Amino acid sequence: MTQTVQDLPVDELSNNHQLTAADRCDSCGAQAYIRATMASGELLFCAHHGAEFKDKLAATALEWHDESSRLHESK
Repeated sequence: MTQTVQDLPVDELSNNHQLTAADRCDSCGAQAYIRATMASGELLFCAHHGAEFKDKLAATALEWHDESSRLHESK
């Protein structure tokens, strides 16, 4: 499993698509900031549910794309 976004600004992601306001959490419908790529497909999570499920999904996730740092950006 790789951590796609660690300390890189979202603008510097080259191969991965950025999550937008149209991407919604599969658990609660809030804006998604995390995409977990599994062998069976993708799961989208808000920051809260991503943190809640990360430990459970980490062992089987192919990729964990986390843009939750965008919540702390100043505009």
